[in-house]
Amino acid sequence: MAAGATVLAEAVQSYLSMRRAIGFKLISEGQRLQSFARFSDMRGRYYVCNEIAIEWAALARSLPERARRLGDVIRFSRYIRAEDERHQLPPRAFGSENRPRPVPYIFSRAEVRRALQAASQLSCADSFSRHTYSTLFGLLACTGLRISEALRLRLADISDDGLVIRCSKFRKSRLVPLHQSVQIELERYLRRRCAHAPYEDHVFVSRRKRPIRLQEVERVFHSIVQKIGLPRGPGLPRPLIHSLRHTFAVRALERCPDDHNRITQHMLALSTYLGHCKVAHTYWYLEATPHLMQNIAERVERFVSQRSRP
Repeated sequence: MAAGATVLAEAVQSYLSMRRAIGFKLISEGQRLQSFARFSDMRGRYYVCNEIAIEWAALARSLPERARRLGDVIRFSRYIRAEDERHQLPPRAFGSENRPRPVPYIFSRAEVRRALQAASQLSCADSFSRHTYSTLFGLLACTGLRISEALRLRLADISDDGLVIRCSKFRKSRLVPLHQSVQIELERYLRRRCAHAPYEDHVFVSRRKRPIRLQEVERVFHSIVQKIGLPRGPGLPRPLIHSLRHTFAVRALERCPDDHNRITQHMLALSTYLGHCKVAHTYWYLEATPHLMQNIAERVERFVSQRSRP
């Protein structure tokens, strides 16, 4: 019994090791599959069993989470069945795990200015922290970086040509050029930051001279959103820290030229700049942002009207 109880756990570990070796991190998925293996062992089932998989997935609170948990088991079972057909392939009892992405909150230019001003005037922070957060949020707004990318920046990643983003999401690296005005503000912050924490190589550090934690950044951003009174409520997009990246992408698309070939080049360049693994992820901003869709409709209408003229 004890030996049998390790079969599924070992199979899960083999599956995770294989996928991580080709670049997937699988942190949350790995934890869920290990939980499933323990659950199955407690039920005396040492191979993937449809009934047990559905029972385990059903323990999640929401339907999307149940679908996601079952999807993890389905992908795992497809892999392991190639070696042992005693593993069953569960049906998608909770539907598709692919949820529609929520409509992003897009900051107006005035809202960005108000947010940065509020960051520079945080009453709950010291002078250095206020300068740090205003610089950090300003950098996100001006470059479209992911917050994780900004917090991982090291001093050596700042070059004359821009920011070197190393092994970010999907383990891709890229160079992000900086506007001269952004370079000036970043250099101004770095002079103060290097005097404050000369032995720490992270760009953004706390008052205690340590790298800033994501949870703390999110807490500060939430307080700023409340302070400047951004619209919130049921059915409205939520202003999150990632909204600064969404806003950058939308503003870049608004400057997209009308010519077909130049549009293609513009989208590819923006996709590379943002670090998207697929250009489809960049095109998503078109359908997710109502006023961009309206602009597209108006341009198509003008194009059709011009073509129909004698």
